[in-house]
Amino acid sequence: MSRRRRKVLPKEPVRCVVESLSHDGRGIARQEGKIQFVDGALPGETVMAKVVGSRSKFDELRTVEVLESAPEREVPPCDYADLCGGCSLQHMAADAQIRFKEDTLREHFAHFGGIEPEEWVAPMRSESTLGYRRKARMGVRYVQARESVLVGFREKRNSFLTDIDRCVVMDPRIGERITPLRELLHSLDAFNRIPQVEIACGDDAAVMVFRNMDALSDRDRAALIAFGQAHDLHIYLQPKGPDTVHRIWPEQGEERLSYRLEEFDLTMKFHPMDFTQVNAGINSTMVHRAVEWLDIQPQERVLDLFCGLGNFTLPLARRAAQVVGVEGDEAMVVRGRENAELNGLGNVAFYGADLQADFTAQPWAGEGFDKILIDPPRSGAQEVCEYLTAFGARRIVYVSCNPATLARDAGVMVRNGYRLVRAGVMDMFPHTTHVESIAMFERVDK
Repeated sequence: MSRRRRKVLPKEPVRCVVESLSHDGRGIARQEGKIQFVDGALPGETVMAKVVGSRSKFDELRTVEVLESAPEREVPPCDYADLCGGCSLQHMAADAQIRFKEDTLREHFAHFGGIEPEEWVAPMRSESTLGYRRKARMGVRYVQARESVLVGFREKRNSFLTDIDRCVVMDPRIGERITPLRELLHSLDAFNRIPQVEIACGDDAAVMVFRNMDALSDRDRAALIAFGQAHDLHIYLQPKGPDTVHRIWPEQGEERLSYRLEEFDLTMKFHPMDFTQVNAGINSTMVHRAVEWLDIQPQERVLDLFCGLGNFTLPLARRAAQVVGVEGDEAMVVRGRENAELNGLGNVAFYGADLQADFTAQPWAGEGFDKILIDPPRSGAQEVCEYLTAFGARRIVYVSCNPATLARDAGVMVRNGYRLVRAGVMDMFPHTTHVESIAMFERVDK
């Protein structure tokens, strides 16, 4: 049996003339008709790049020298930008990043839905493109050859960890404490048995959740608690699955973080493992725009699908007669009810339901809805969009974290009697290729 031989890659960098940008942020060049995907290169640039992978139809390269730079090129604010996979566009100016995301959304609408909004709205921008990230999962690995612990994110396009000392896009309460975190982990008895640290930040506190594969020694527990005390962090352990997460510091108080939505006079509480938006500033702006676009009237009944802990549901309840929030995760249904009670809202109800099935016969759906908000996961909501027309809502706002599924679902909505009135992008994740967007649909009256 013949063994397939691995292709020998060129040792010397090759010259690339970059034509455009792929959806994952890599420059696209061509060499003798073969496509080249070039990390760290921008359209209009000529670069020298090292071949790091080769397939039959394309090569993968990494920029090592920029011979002719594009006007959009900037010096990355992070020392690890060339290697770390946490960000991919730090070498691109902020305005150019936004244009790239808008172009991505336009192309997906044209390709998947065959449609275009009647109006493109200005993008929602972050006040700062640094220090915004409130949730993340960092890998931890003990490297025996170096006799040291690495803490960071995966390198671009491989499974190795980038050894970082700080992270400029993470909330500074965490991002500025990577070095002491690494020193802590190296000092533990379980130095090679903690594979990840999850972080979550609220307005009031920041959390580190340590994934401990074995029971920790008393010495290790004391060291983690001392670290939390010294750096004003809440410390949690996760010995097994997500249900085993528990706090060891502080010893007293509710296992909750919180954030404010000041415009609506709301305090939103959440568990560190709950889904929340990573960018607090953009989240507030996004909620404002969604409520504004829905144009809620005092007598109206509103449906919020994939409602989570009530991030949109409760602001909507400040405007509407009644709001129904529906979520597939029962834990989040409970959290939504907790937040409604905390904020004294009696005109909102939360329900659990399988949102991949027809839910139009559910008791909570019987009275129909005037307006609908939908904020699905990356997989979108194709089935849901088929059912929504049964309610006859005059207006629907769709918040998306994946332009491909938004475009696909928009096509479904248009086929079912709605027009795509407006759409735009939100810079929820600066310096990454992640495209968050929002679209508004109105029913076509016959």
